[in-house]
Amino acid sequence: MVEFDDTFRQHLRELFVWRRDVRRFRADPLPAGAIDRLIETACLSPSVGLSQPWRFVTVDDAARRRAIIDDFTACNADALNCYSGERAARYATLKLSGLEQAPGHLAVFADKASDIGHGLGRATMPETTEYSVVAAVTAMWLAARAESIGIGWVSILNPDRIHVVLDVPDTWKFIAYLCIGYPEAECDQPELEQAKWEHRRGADEFTLRR
Repeated sequence: MVEFDDTFRQHLRELFVWRRDVRRFRADPLPAGAIDRLIETACLSPSVGLSQPWRFVTVDDAARRRAIIDDFTACNADALNCYSGERAARYATLKLSGLEQAPGHLAVFADKASDIGHGLGRATMPETTEYSVVAAVTAMWLAARAESIGIGWVSILNPDRIHVVLDVPDTWKFIAYLCIGYPEAECDQPELEQAKWEHRRGADEFTLRR
């Protein structure tokens, strides 16, 4: 059994602290094989019934990338209309994706039709398929940060449109679109907190004791 000492545990906590949702990227290209290596790490994540439902699509084609960017622009405009007054003005100033700058684009899906795992653990909670994929994204996020690579999760997208643009099976559920590259700057504070959109709260606010 591998044992981890206090120094390792402290470094691990620092990794969590310094992981950021990156939206501002440098133009530097990623090393050859970097995204493949991060995908391999993501595939070490736990999954319900060992179903391994994650499906990754690397998006290199310029036309497909442009279609994704156009979809984000349209969805972001719609999202802005959901706010009014000072909150709308603040929303309009936020940078909510790094799609234009990030050298790497990666779409992540959950294959809900896969028979891997034989349905174990999903009879009463089929949504655990998607949860498993989110766990894989989190593992990738932390692994990337350990290599000083930043990841930005773009959620202001139309899932149906993403399916069409990327030409993936209908049984795949869209989970995440990730921008990957080297961040312009490092910070241990969320960008949305810096922009005074929201602030991070302590664990006690989310914990019930019974």
